[in-house]
Amino acid sequence: MSLYALLAAAPSPGAAGSLDEAAERAGNAAGWVEENWSTWLNTGLRILLIAAIAIVLRYLIRRALTNLIDRMNRSAQAVEGTALGGLLVNAERRRQRSEAIGSVLRSVTSFLILGTAALMILGAFQINLAPLLASAGVAGVALGFGARNLVTDFLSGVFMILEDQYGVGDSIDAGVASGEVIEVGLRVTKLRGDNGEIWYVRNGEVKRIGNLSQGWSTAGVDVTVRPVEDLDLVRKAITEAGETMTKEEPWSERLWGPVEVLGLDAVLLDSMTVRVTAKTMPGKSLGVERELRWRVKQALDAAGIRMIGVVPAQPDAATTDPTASMAAPSAYASATSPQSLAATPIAPPNLSK
Repeated sequence: MSLYALLAAAPSPGAAGSLDEAAERAGNAAGWVEENWSTWLNTGLRILLIAAIAIVLRYLIRRALTNLIDRMNRSAQAVEGTALGGLLVNAERRRQRSEAIGSVLRSVTSFLILGTAALMILGAFQINLAPLLASAGVAGVALGFGARNLVTDFLSGVFMILEDQYGVGDSIDAGVASGEVIEVGLRVTKLRGDNGEIWYVRNGEVKRIGNLSQGWSTAGVDVTVRPVEDLDLVRKAITEAGETMTKEEPWSERLWGPVEVLGLDAVLLDSMTVRVTAKTMPGKSLGVERELRWRVKQALDAAGIRMIGVVPAQPDAATTDPTASMAAPSAYASATSPQSLAATPIAPPNLSK
């Protein structure tokens, strides 16, 4: 074998050094992986466990809230169509209120659970959360100042729905607008005005609410008659008209109490006013007042009792004096009477002579 062949077959000192260095690096990497794989595994399992628990908990709570809302709607539908349901329960109002409450609760639940899970996952990565929480606090304060009107509307809407201050179908006076509620939202309430217009009222702008559809209403009628009428006959005629009205449909359902004659509300020289009231179903007082006026007028006419405003009866023409409407003769009618001569203006003197 030649010398050149032996030199070629012998290993190079530089190649041997590179192999040893690569082997050392591989060993170090394997040792580092062997030392940290348990930490990685623990961190990964912790993250998976946190995520799984958050997802399952969020699903269970949202499902429980949905079932609760559905049960509330079914209970409202169970009495819908009955007498009790027609008086006390508005299915659409109950449905919108329950859906709004359920939406708020589901959103709050998702925010709390997912937000807590995200912070726990960041903590598992050994990330310092103090700067992040401080930045989030500052951003929250800035956002609160910038969108304070929106936050005010939202919070006011939440409390209005939770306290059931009004609902769909109610007639309310919100101060800035009045009408029938057609939609209740967390930020805006929609009202249908008396002329058909739609009002969009921000919940944060509402300072007071007058609900005309809760509890019961009062129908009030003032009956004005002549002061010479017999009050006992007036009371009897009004009471009979009210009793007849309470026995007929649909007024028997709309009237929640008897028609009461409270007494004299005003006594004047030419008239006296009798006050009549009745407790009615919410929102039905105007219709009851119109019908009650109609029946009271018919009852008084049948009893021969005249109300103020009726055209008085004309006297008989045969018994009237034809000269009663004639004026007395005037002294100024004759040009030769002393009164006419005294009132004649004096002619001016003739200055040309």
